[in-house]
Amino acid sequence: MKILGIIPARYASTRFPGKPLVDITGKVMIQRVYEQCVKCQSLNEVIVATDDERILNHIHDFGGKAVVTSPDHQSGTDRCAEVAANYPDYEVIINIQGDEPFIDPVQIAKVAACFTTADTQIATLIKKVTSTEELHNVNSPKVIINKLGEAIYFSRSAIPHLRGQEPQNWLQHYTYFKHIGIYGFKADVLQQVTRLPISSLEKAESLEQLRWIENGYRIKVAETDLETQAVDTPEDLQKLQR
Repeated sequence: MKILGIIPARYASTRFPGKPLVDITGKVMIQRVYEQCVKCQSLNEVIVATDDERILNHIHDFGGKAVVTSPDHQSGTDRCAEVAANYPDYEVIINIQGDEPFIDPVQIAKVAACFTTADTQIATLIKKVTSTEELHNVNSPKVIINKLGEAIYFSRSAIPHLRGQEPQNWLQHYTYFKHIGIYGFKADVLQQVTRLPISSLEKAESLEQLRWIENGYRIKVAETDLETQAVDTPEDLQKLQR
């Protein structure tokens, strides 16, 4: 099974323009992400998918692989689909966030391993929630899973709601999971989901994975105990550097 890792990297980030090229102790962020990805032996190839020649040139300067994609894509998933369409020999595509400079290759391998099961369509990671602050943080999506190890709903709210318990005590009574935003797709499924219209659930929560669930696609999950360190804002970068 051939697996292609794609790192979407958009220059014109709303909250942090130029984010992929910010310096993190001597290397720009997108280079750090790329170098972590190529350490993963589950990936046969790694490509950066960008909308900007500056990112493209920097990737090429250090010997990496990158392609320029349409500037009109609404999500990293759409950007991945454009690239994947040009690599028909790959059976599985893994979409790796371009703003996690220290992503552990083990996390990528866990997603890849989900596809040893022939009927896996989409795969992602979950992690146990460990603090009440994190549980009720709307920027940290939570996920409900079924007994088959599949995600059945994602929400920015803490789910499930524990009736009869104070919210600050919920972690004492139930195991909650948050979503780690790395996705694997069967190659044909990736092309299918990017052609779907935005769904009502996706609009409500602003979470694109709800579109896939609402249209009947199954999302396999693997659990990780490794924390991710995403850089969404300049403040996140300062915390990471500290």
